[in-house]
Amino acid sequence: MQIESLKVFCDLAETKSFTKTARINGVTQSAISQQISSLEKQFQAVLIERSKKRFALTREGQVLYDGSKQIMQTYDSMRHRVQEINNIVSGTIRLVTIYSIGLHELPPYLTEFMRKHPTVKVAVEYRRASQVYEEIFSNVADIGLVAYPQKDQRLEAVPLRNDLLVIICHPQHPLATKRKLRLQAIHGQKFIGFEPDIPTRRAIDHILHDRSITVNHVMEFDNIETVKRAVEINAGISIVPRNTVAQESAKKTIVQLQIEDADFYRPLAAVYKRGKVLSPAMRELLDLLRA
Repeated sequence: MQIESLKVFCDLAETKSFTKTARINGVTQSAISQQISSLEKQFQAVLIERSKKRFALTREGQVLYDGSKQIMQTYDSMRHRVQEINNIVSGTIRLVTIYSIGLHELPPYLTEFMRKHPTVKVAVEYRRASQVYEEIFSNVADIGLVAYPQKDQRLEAVPLRNDLLVIICHPQHPLATKRKLRLQAIHGQKFIGFEPDIPTRRAIDHILHDRSITVNHVMEFDNIETVKRAVEINAGISIVPRNTVAQESAKKTIVQLQIEDADFYRPLAAVYKRGKVLSPAMRELLDLLRA
């Protein structure tokens, strides 16, 4: 029995998906099925409940998962310690990020990291915030980049930086003549918002509610790019992190206005599953992002 087979079984138990497990391990779904069948023959036990609609381990499967997880953690720890002794930074990092961080915050850090460690492969995928957490919990991804990190005992969160929130509008909008304005000035305005389940949307709603400010949500989107495009056609105003509109401000397709009442920030963080053994490459990347 090879260590790879135990890893595949752990991945399957955590993702509950043959498709995701195949993607993680770079093989076909058929290959995953064959490895599971091989394990069942070796242990002479059924490991997965195949009669149920939802994925579930049998009692024997749960015992094998618990033991295999301990073996894999010990193996990963040993492998990474050997790499450290030999000053080796290599391997693959599976990084999953929300769109705004991936498009506007991550690129310079990733460029610097790849310059320092050209042998490391960083696979980046863009997801909604809820999907980032799903992929971290199921071990589909190693590190996630999120805004307003949720508190969860299953997570380790590394604070990165805070983004200042600003009001944005079209250059011909009546508010565009101002540099700063009080938040009350946007009361009743047509507003381009994020979808209700987006953490930044929830934070903005909380800020407005606390100040008894009501806006008219005319459009809602799940990512920052479509929000900006709607503002560029003068469909309404919005509140977004300042760093995400640097290019549009420079090109003068969007005007950003500082909120005069107070400074509101969007906290960013890197998250990974608690108990995960981080490789030297993962720790190097986290150190760079944190710096």
